[in-house]
Order: sequence, then C-alpha cells, then structure tokens
Amino acid sequence: MFSPAAMDLHVRDATADDLPRIVDIYNASIPGRLATSDLEPVSVESRIEWFKTHSPESHPLWVCEAEGLTAAWIGLRAFYGRPAYHATKEISVYVAPGFQRRGIAPMLVRRMQAHCPAIGVRTLLAFVFGHNAPSLRLFERAGFVRWGGFPAVAELDGVWRDLVILGWKAV
Repeated sequence: MFSPAAMDLHVRDATADDLPRIVDIYNASIPGRLATSDLEPVSVESRIEWFKTHSPESHPLWVCEAEGLTAAWIGLRAFYGRPAYHATKEISVYVAPGFQRRGIAPMLVRRMQAHCPAIGVRTLLAFVFGHNAPSLRLFERAGFVRWGGFPAVAELDGVWRDLVILGWKAV
C-alpha cells in the first residue's frame, strides 16, 4: 500500500464547484456493487439538495486533492433526523478508482474522527455491505466496532445483501 505521506495531499471543505467531481467519484463506485445501494448513476442535479445539507460546523464534506485532482471525498450527515441524535452522524468516504489502495481513505477517516469533538460529534456510524471486505477492514482498523446489522435487506443484481452497522465513539 502507498503512504499518503508520500503524496502531496490537500484536504479542504467542499464547495459547490466540487459537486460534479464528487458525483463522478460516487458514480464510479456503483458498478462494483460494494459501496452504494444506488444501481444507476446519479446526476449532479439530483445531489444538490444533499450537498446543501452539509456545513463545516455540523456536517462537514471534505474533498482530498492529490496530483492536481480531486481524489476522494468524505462527509458526515445527520443520523435519523431527530434532534436527540444531534451528536451522532453517518460517515461516508469514497475514493476515485485511480487513487484507491494508497491510504487516502484511512487518512480521511482518522482526520474526520479527530475533528468530531470540535463539532460536537460523539458517535459515528458507518453502514457497510457485508460483502464489502475492504470497507469493513477500513472502518475496523479505524476503531469502529460492529454494532449490528440487517440481514438480506438490499437486492443487488438479484443477490440479497446484508448491511453491517459499525460504530465509533469519540468520547
């Protein structure tokens, strides 16, 4: 595995200008049927409202630039939409195919974990397909623990897949 330290990486808050590349990276994950339950590519227009739910103060959305390109993104979003869950967020991280297996995702997850106390986040949840071994390893290596799951809840190309819930506590 490559070391992110060997690359010139820049992590920053995403702007609206980043949305097309964020969508491209997300869409690149769809055919593999590992990282998302979307079955067809999404459009930039369909993700505008999702983008607007992010803010540096409570629901950060960061992009990671490497080699002059947006190589990855990571974001937090509200969990369950009820006020009592304000300190719990769902984490998502996606890396462009040409930048995978270079240590970018672990670096981004660790950086987001370190940022959580500053924005009042105590708990992170990751929802990962049970057959997505790379993402399960990523989160488990970052200190996430399997808290539960939903057996056979997602149908991907005629195959029913499990959803694993992983959790991490900042405090």
